[in-house]
Amino acid sequence: MSYSTIMRLKMSIRANILAISQALLALEALATTASAPLIDLGYAQYQGSVDAATNTISFLGIRYAAPPLGNLRWAAPQPPPTVSGVQQATTQPNECYQAPLGNASTNPFESTSLSKRAASQSEDCLFLNVYTPGSEVVVTPSGGLPVVVWIHGGGYISGAASLYNGAELIMESDHGVITVVLQYRLGLFGFLAGQAVKEDGTPNAGLFDQNYALRWVQAYISSFGGDPTKVTIWGQSAGAGSVIQHVVAHGGNTQPPLFRGVMTSSTYLSSQYNYDDRIPEMLYSMVVNGTNCSSSSDTLSCLRAADVNTLQPLNSNINLDGFFGMLTFIPVVDGTFIVERPTVTLSKGRLNGNYLLAVVNAHEGNILVDQSTTLDVADYVRTLFPNFGPAQIAGAVMVYQNQGTNVDQANLAMSESMFVCPTYYMLKAFGERAWKGKFAIPPGLHGIDVAYYFTSGGPAFNNSQFITAFFEFLPGYGHSWRRGFTEMIFNETSSGVPHVYTSKTEKAVFERCA
Repeated sequence: MSYSTIMRLKMSIRANILAISQALLALEALATTASAPLIDLGYAQYQGSVDAATNTISFLGIRYAAPPLGNLRWAAPQPPPTVSGVQQATTQPNECYQAPLGNASTNPFESTSLSKRAASQSEDCLFLNVYTPGSEVVVTPSGGLPVVVWIHGGGYISGAASLYNGAELIMESDHGVITVVLQYRLGLFGFLAGQAVKEDGTPNAGLFDQNYALRWVQAYISSFGGDPTKVTIWGQSAGAGSVIQHVVAHGGNTQPPLFRGVMTSSTYLSSQYNYDDRIPEMLYSMVVNGTNCSSSSDTLSCLRAADVNTLQPLNSNINLDGFFGMLTFIPVVDGTFIVERPTVTLSKGRLNGNYLLAVVNAHEGNILVDQSTTLDVADYVRTLFPNFGPAQIAGAVMVYQNQGTNVDQANLAMSESMFVCPTYYMLKAFGERAWKGKFAIPPGLHGIDVAYYFTSGGPAFNNSQFITAFFEFLPGYGHSWRRGFTEMIFNETSSGVPHVYTSKTEKAVFERCA
C-alpha cells in the first residue's frame, strides 16, 4: 500500500470519528434539551436548563417588558412582544447601561467634562432570571412555593442579574423557595427627571420597570410553581433603597398588593427631590446640552432620537463627575408612583408589605467617603446635601463634631444619613412586624454581607456555624425589633470564633437620626 493511500485512509478514519463524535454531542444536547422544562407564558415559550449538581432549574433572560427603545425611552414599560417558537433561556441577558460612582472632590454639579467612553451594554435589557428547585415544575393556579424577588444594588447606575446566582438562595433555603432576579433601567436611562420628562414620559422609569417586573411575578410565577401571595422583595444598597420606594409607592397603598414580605440589606436613601426641582432640572439640561438638543422645540423627542453612543458617554461622565461616592441619577418624587418623600409616607405609617427584616453593616459609609478628605463636617455635609440651609448644617456639626477626625465624622455622617437612619425609619414604621440585624464581621464595610447571601464567591469568614446562624435569622426568627429596640449582632472574636448576640440600639443613634 502506497504512502498516499495510507494517508487518505487515515484522513477518512479521522473524518468518520469526528462525524460520530459530533453526532453523539448533538444527541447528548438534544437529550439535555428534552429533559429541560418548558414554560409557556402565552407571549413566549421559554425552555430552561437543569443543574443536577444543585438540583435547581434556571430560566435566564426572560423578557418581562418591551425593549425601551425609541419612543419608549423614559416611558413606562410596555408588554413584551409575542414571539413564536421556543426561546432557549440558558444564557445571561444583556446588562443595562452602566456608569461609575462620583469621583469629584467638589460639588456634584460644578463639572462639565463630557468626554466619550465606549459603551458595551444595551438599552434592550428588561429581562429577569427565574430559579426553581429541581423537581418537576408544575402549573399551580393557587398555592405553590414562596418567592424571593432580588433587586440588585449598584447605586441606580450599575449592576445586573448575571451577578447573582438565584440557585444559591434556593439551596440555602433547603429548596423551599423560588428566586427571581430582575434588571431595570439605570442611570440616565432609568432616572432622568425634569418637567419635560414628566409631561411626555416617566420620571423614575427604573422604578416603574421594577414595579412592572413585580406585576409580571404576580401574573406568571405560578407557572413556575410559585405562590404569588407569598412574595418577598429583597434588595441590597440601591436595591434596598428601591424596596423603600415600593413600600411607599402610591402612598403606601399599591393595589393589588405585589408582595407580602420586605427585606433590606444596607438600605440606601439619599436626598429625594421633586421631579422638577433645581437639581433634576440641572441634570436634564446637562443631558440636553450634551446631545446638542438645546435648540430643539421638543427636547425630549430630540433625546429619544439621539444615538445611544452619544447618551452613554454622557451617562458615564455626568456620574463620574459627581461628588466622591455620591449618586447623580436617583429616584425622585414624581407625584404619581412616589407621591411624596418616602420619609413622609413612612412617618404616616402607610406601608405596602406586612413584615420587614433589615440588615446593615457596621461601617456602611466608609467606602463612599474619600479617606483623604480634609473637609470638616460642616463643609462635607454642605457638599453632600446641596439644599441644606445654615440651621441644618449647624445641627449636623453639633451631633458629629466630637466623633473623631474629619474623616471619621464624614464616614459616620455618610453611613447614618444614607443607610442607618433610613433603616430605622423603616423599622419604626413597621413596628412589631420588624426585625433588625447588624453585620459586623471586620471590616464591616458596605456590601460585605452580600457574599453571605450569594456564597459562591466565598465569604470572608467562611465559618459554617456563623453562616447557619446568619441564615436562621434571615426569615425573621426571634423577637421583633420594636420590643425593647433589640437587634441581632453578627460578629467574630479575635480568635475567629462566631460571636452572635443581641444588643439594644444605641440611644445616640436615634438622637443623630432625629
